[in-house]
Amino acid sequence: MEMDIDRRNASSGTPEIAIVSRNFDGSERRRWKAKLMRTSLPIVELLGVFDRQVLHSDLGLIEKGTFSYEFYWLDRWYNVFRFHKPNGELRNFYCNINCPPIFDGETLEYVDLDIDVVWSEARGITILDEKEFVENCTRFSIPQPVQDQARKALGEVVERIEKRNFPFNQLG
Repeated sequence: MEMDIDRRNASSGTPEIAIVSRNFDGSERRRWKAKLMRTSLPIVELLGVFDRQVLHSDLGLIEKGTFSYEFYWLDRWYNVFRFHKPNGELRNFYCNINCPPIFDGETLEYVDLDIDVVWSEARGITILDEKEFVENCTRFSIPQPVQDQARKALGEVVERIEKRNFPFNQLG
């Protein structure tokens, strides 16, 4: 299935998808909804809009009306959020290292492996939560092959940012 929807034309008729982020033990971490923008398997592209102001521990204040294009590959160990300010200006990228997601057409679920990569013009590339990843590898008995995939995915995300590969091709 392939479908494209421009953000300006996204209407109430655009399918809404539930996204569920889980810990390695299967417990729910967080849940939100986003509009389905495009599917061209193995990639699913969604659009989320903040309906309220949020104070994020790593990203600071996220204004109401901020929107994020969310890119999920069903065969990759990461996802990418491209945040834009309400006026459309690029704010930052936020990337989760995770097990490949499962998408049934209505719900997209993934296991978050804690490591995050943030890119902003002011700070460049910042890697977050590596210590939390190590702690949770022990806490959840994460198998070595999964740990290895997470570290490999981290390297791939950093390389994609540095080379300005999709979806980082909007960077200067």
